[in-house]
Amino acid sequence: MQEFGDTTLLAQMMPLYSKYKHTVKFLLLLFGLSTLIIAWANPQWGTKREKVKQKSVDIFIALDISQSMMAEDIRPNRLERARKFSQQLVNTLKGNRMGIILFAGNAYLQMPLTTDYAAAQLFLRSANPNQAPTQGTAISDALDLAEQSFEEDNKQHKAIIIVTDGETHDQETIQFAQEAAKNGLLIYTVGVGTASGGLIPTIIGGREDYKRDQSGNPVRSALNEKMMQDLADVGNGSYFNLVASNPDDVSESLKISIDKMEKREFEARVFNEYESYFQYFIALAILFLGAEFLISYRKNRWLGEKDLFG
Repeated sequence: MQEFGDTTLLAQMMPLYSKYKHTVKFLLLLFGLSTLIIAWANPQWGTKREKVKQKSVDIFIALDISQSMMAEDIRPNRLERARKFSQQLVNTLKGNRMGIILFAGNAYLQMPLTTDYAAAQLFLRSANPNQAPTQGTAISDALDLAEQSFEEDNKQHKAIIIVTDGETHDQETIQFAQEAAKNGLLIYTVGVGTASGGLIPTIIGGREDYKRDQSGNPVRSALNEKMMQDLADVGNGSYFNLVASNPDDVSESLKISIDKMEKREFEARVFNEYESYFQYFIALAILFLGAEFLISYRKNRWLGEKDLFG
């Protein structure tokens, strides 16, 4: 009160002013804001534990990143079309464990079996021929790497989807596929390219050119549809042509076929379920702030000269 003037004079001008209610109102406001901050933090307490079991098929998507996949017989090029299809396939097959294998002259495990579909999309989106130190189309290496990456006790819940132009010089591919099929692996092949083929763009001497053979003639890369059909046949799977068919139909057909496979339990996690209690703190904040608003700075009129807070 001294800051506003002479206390005796102010007491005469405001005879009903309570000198204690200011402190009470400040404390109520402080408690109200504090409980609002606690409510904003959303306090939670665990209520129960739940065991979750999941069943799925283990699937590897093997994407060809060899230089021949840069051929432009389909627009914009084979690899771009294959990448987009593979990303679409991840969305279609959600619910299963998936892994990513990239292959060219050798095969590389880009992502082990997981349910992290966002990571799978990232790896597929960034796939390019520069990730392969050696060029070629080693499909047998991709099959062998997939077999090594599956769990040893998994004999009938696994599949591999090979997305490639099939231009391989690997004579062991069919033999590897037969051995893998005996071990329970289903092999699906997706052809990217055309039978007429296309030239392979490259950079020579700092300028754009096409890949050439030893005679200097441009190399034309064509889809090896027969080899991919044979590969799917010995692998008890199916072959799909990504150019002749709608990509949506191909991914849906693969989903239907894989859904028919027997699923295995692959994970059992214990989760804590939490219940939020922010609403109780909001109620307290409303109570404190409401009380602060309703309490005036005047003395209690029913008690006359006696101040309720005095």
